[in-house]
Amino acid sequence: MGVLTMEYIFTLRYQWKGPDGETEHLIERLGAGGCDDALIGLGHPGRIAMEFSREAVDAESAIRSALENVSAVSKDLHLIEVAPDLVGLTDAAEWVGISRQGMRKLMLSHWQTFPRPVHEGSVSIWHLADILSWFEARGGYSIDSRTSEIAELARRINLENRIMRSSQPLDRLAL
Repeated sequence: MGVLTMEYIFTLRYQWKGPDGETEHLIERLGAGGCDDALIGLGHPGRIAMEFSREAVDAESAIRSALENVSAVSKDLHLIEVAPDLVGLTDAAEWVGISRQGMRKLMLSHWQTFPRPVHEGSVSIWHLADILSWFEARGGYSIDSRTSEIAELARRINLENRIMRSSQPLDRLAL
């Protein structure tokens, strides 16, 4: 009997420091290098996003193998973020399967327990993993465990990536 795998959907966003006009060649190399299960998008100059639909035994295996595949193809690709991670209320509501207004109502009526945003302003942003975990604890909502697993791992990888890119040693940061 074989190992049970599941499909995990996630996005890797990179900054590309390669030569102009070489994107077609890069896309071909990514496909040949194990990223043939990704939809590749080129938006802003110097940016590339890959939405993976990867079969694996768990979320960590799915994301880590994709990161390794990309890294083996080009050293000119620098990870910006793994998604889904940072979301506004509208995106969070879509992941949970409720309306934005419903999400806002829950946030306001449960202000003592609703997750803290990581950025608050005219647009507030949360870690999706925190919101999904809050809904799972409340019960009564159908939260896909794969999405929760991916969101938690995306948060961890993004935080590790930000710490590595930080110019200050961690012990000197005011937390």
